[in-house]
Amino acid sequence: MSRQSRRTGTFIVTREHKRFVEFANTVRRNATMGLCHGRAGVGKTLSARRYAHWDLIEPLVTEWGKREDSDAKVYAASARARTLFYTAPISGSLSALRKDIQPFITRLSICIDSHERPEWTGHYSKPLGPIELVIVDEAERLTMSGLEFLRDQFDRSDAGLILIGMPGIKKRMSQYPQLYSRIGFVHEYPPLSKDEMQFVLQRQWKKLGFGQDDADFTDARAAAAIIRLTAGNFRLLQRLFMQIERIARINEIAAITEDVVEAAAQTLVIGNAN
Repeated sequence: MSRQSRRTGTFIVTREHKRFVEFANTVRRNATMGLCHGRAGVGKTLSARRYAHWDLIEPLVTEWGKREDSDAKVYAASARARTLFYTAPISGSLSALRKDIQPFITRLSICIDSHERPEWTGHYSKPLGPIELVIVDEAERLTMSGLEFLRDQFDRSDAGLILIGMPGIKKRMSQYPQLYSRIGFVHEYPPLSKDEMQFVLQRQWKKLGFGQDDADFTDARAAAAIIRLTAGNFRLLQRLFMQIERIARINEIAAITEDVVEAAAQTLVIGNAN
């Protein structure tokens, strides 16, 4: 299990994740560029990693070494996704980008071919080989030269490219006409709606061994408090439930109440979730 999955827990398929999948499929199918933007914590990164099967693939392509029989499931996932997920380095410079991303490109390509044609030992005529989509998270970190490198890779391949960032990334990219003119789709990743919050809360209640009853005033007050505190922020919601679980376990509590929620919230740094 990767560090990311340990921090986030079980993935929950929401409507916004399904919309992201449709967006990513369109960019990949049309071999174009796409921008995905949204506030911190709404689920952009989780959706992108899920789409790329990156929790499964990342450990192998990061700690490249002797092959094991168990790697076959990674090869199969790589061939299905054909997607590279990459987080831009903090400096965002060209040298850092090339140093970081090139090994991932090579190793992921080998994984794909190990599943489809294991005896093949030739060279790729295009820089991304069999990869069909590259997703770059934290794209606002990239310098102009870093963005130009990605544009060049895009132009010389048949792959799609998705840049993920905060809401201001669209305005920033518009300052680079050569890159911006290639963007075919823009996707906004909004916070969870109230209905989706209720769905996620039911899943979390069940995970902790409690049953949520909409007709129960105590459950309704607790749910309302969680919705108010997190304002549809998926990451904050998960962190809050981690604290709720800790408090319930320590105090041997048999139900989630508004007081438990407030106590859990006091242990977190909760700013303006909007």
